[in-house]
Amino acid sequence: MAGAGPETIFKKETVSKVLTLFFKDDKTKASNDAVSLMAEMLKIFVIEAAQRAMKQAENEDSLGVDLEHVEKVLPQLLLDF
Repeated sequence: MAGAGPETIFKKETVSKVLTLFFKDDKTKASNDAVSLMAEMLKIFVIEAAQRAMKQAENEDSLGVDLEHVEKVLPQLLLDF
């Protein structure tokens, strides 16, 4: 996506900590590949959410994207992922 604006980046340390919150065993670790893959999935999810919210705002003839627009597209996002 050349010229699409600033790139979405998630710190691997943050992604790793979020992943470990869902592990049942405290000794379970996430590999670097798993953390990188999850960071990429989060990036895609955030970009998709932003694009859908922008389209929702356009459909409502809004001048900008508000939290309401994001809330309206969340059910779609959760079903698609």
